[in-house]
Amino acid sequence: MPHDVSNTSASHSNASGLNVTVLVSVGRHPLTARARRADQDARAVEMALTLESTSVNLLHAGQQDSDHEAAIRGYLGMGIDSVGLIEQKPQADVVPALAKALRASASQLVLTGTRAETGEASGVMPYLLAEALGWPIITGLAAVEKIEQGTAVVLQALPRGKRRRLRIRLPAIATVDSSAPPARQSAFGPAKRGVLNLHQEPSEIDEALSSWHIQPARKRPKRLKIVKSSSARDRFKAAAAKADGGGGQTLSDVTPEQGAEAIFKLLKEEGVLR
Repeated sequence: MPHDVSNTSASHSNASGLNVTVLVSVGRHPLTARARRADQDARAVEMALTLESTSVNLLHAGQQDSDHEAAIRGYLGMGIDSVGLIEQKPQADVVPALAKALRASASQLVLTGTRAETGEASGVMPYLLAEALGWPIITGLAAVEKIEQGTAVVLQALPRGKRRRLRIRLPAIATVDSSAPPARQSAFGPAKRGVLNLHQEPSEIDEALSSWHIQPARKRPKRLKIVKSSSARDRFKAAAAKADGGGGQTLSDVTPEQGAEAIFKLLKEEGVLR
C-alpha cells in the first residue's frame, strides 16, 4: 500500500497547525548491543510532541526485519498512531528516498538526531538532506520557543551550557542531541497497536559504503600504573596519593630543533613511538 507521510500523525495533533516530521532510526544499546530506539531520535520525537497545534509524523528509511521493527515500535509507544517505513537495501543511500518522501508531504519542520547509533553514524545525513531539499538546517536544537508567520524561534545549544536564540525560515531541518529534554518512556500497549505503513522505494546503492568493513567500536584499555612495594601501607599510600606534577619539564627560550627533540624523547619514553 502506498505510503502517505501526512497520514502518520499523532492522535492528539491538529492537522491545521504545524506539520512536523521526525526522522527516526534504529539505535543500539551501548552495553548489550541490542536494537532499540535511538536516544537522540527519541528526544526529537519528545520535542515534537510538546509543540502545540502540531501534526507529528514519523518516517524511517532502511532495512526492515524483526529486530528493526521492535526498535521502531519503541517510538510508537511514545503516543504515536503510526510510522511511515520506506524499505531500503542494507547498503543503500537513504537520502534520495527521504528527500522524495518529504517533497511529497506538507512538512514544515523536520527533526532528527544529530547522528545515528548504527551504520556509518557520521552525522552528515541531515546536511545532505538539507542540500537535496534546499532547506536551511540548524544543529544542536534545544527547544522550539515559538512558530509564527512561516518562521520559528528556537534555542540552539552551545558548548558549556550556553544557549543562542535564533529565528529560522520554514521549511527547515533541525538536529537534536543530548541537550534536548529526555524522551518519555515507551508504553508496551501503544507500541504493539501502532501501525507500520510500509512503502517500497528503489534503493540507490552507496558504492563506497558497500566496500567498507563495519564493526562495533571498542574502547582502548587504560594504561595501569603498577606500584611495587613491600608492605600494604606503602601500596595504600601510593594508591591514595595525588598525582605528582613534578615529573614534567618546562621548555622556554629554546630553538625549534630542541623543542622537537624533547617531544620526540617524551614520545619514545611513553611508548607512543617505537
